[in-house]
Amino acid sequence: MPDTNTTTKLLRARVTDDSDYGSPDSLNKILRLMARWRTQLLANTYIRHHGLKIFSGPFEGMEYLNYATEGCLVPRLIGCYESELHGDLADFAQSGIDTIVDIGCAEGYYAVGLARLMPGATVHAFDIDERARSACADLAARNGVQDRVIIKGEFVGEMFEDFADRKTLVIIDAEGFEDVIMRPDLYPGLTRLNIIVETHPGLKRGVFDRMLERFTPSHDIVIRKQGPKTMPLPAWLQDLGHLDQLLAVWEFRSTMTPWLVMKPRASLENNRT
Repeated sequence: MPDTNTTTKLLRARVTDDSDYGSPDSLNKILRLMARWRTQLLANTYIRHHGLKIFSGPFEGMEYLNYATEGCLVPRLIGCYESELHGDLADFAQSGIDTIVDIGCAEGYYAVGLARLMPGATVHAFDIDERARSACADLAARNGVQDRVIIKGEFVGEMFEDFADRKTLVIIDAEGFEDVIMRPDLYPGLTRLNIIVETHPGLKRGVFDRMLERFTPSHDIVIRKQGPKTMPLPAWLQDLGHLDQLLAVWEFRSTMTPWLVMKPRASLENNRT
């Protein structure tokens, strides 16, 4: 996350050097840069008030890190991050899930959060980024779940079969890689797994429709789209201006990235047992 001095230099360079400075695309990049800088100040203020404890949501009370290896930090700390999925996570927590596969775990928001939320489950967290894996290990240790969070590098499709005969939830946020690996025609174990997949149509055109086409024969599917945040805000944040309140819950998305929450059809579940 850029600090104030770095942001100032980047802005000055862009204004000086950008021949297309007045274009909508250029102005959008400047706006996003300034907004990300402001969210870092909000994160610093949050930490001064609350330390690194998550304020609300399904992972309330979890000890977090003072940085995110991928994406936003403040919404994670507030507890409103991807709040569209909160009800689904609660449902899965009550369903007897004993195994979680987190593909693209970053610093471990879901890997560690779900280990806390589902104390009977083992989490297999995968990320190709060494820094992310190190941060995830740190987060797991901070929250006393390091014995149930198994951290690994690259995930390959053949691994789905290793989890297909357990009560497994797969959660994947892999910046377009879902199009490559979420292939039940190649990896039939997927037809027996509970799945939350974040799709990235901005990176892979048509991926949302392909996911629906691939999984409709085997799963009941619910579509979750990004919506306004209505979570309670800390009192100090409620006293700030509206723009700061909006930036505090901003998840850095440049395009819509809808989720598919998918559960194997009952007939397939019965065939498995």
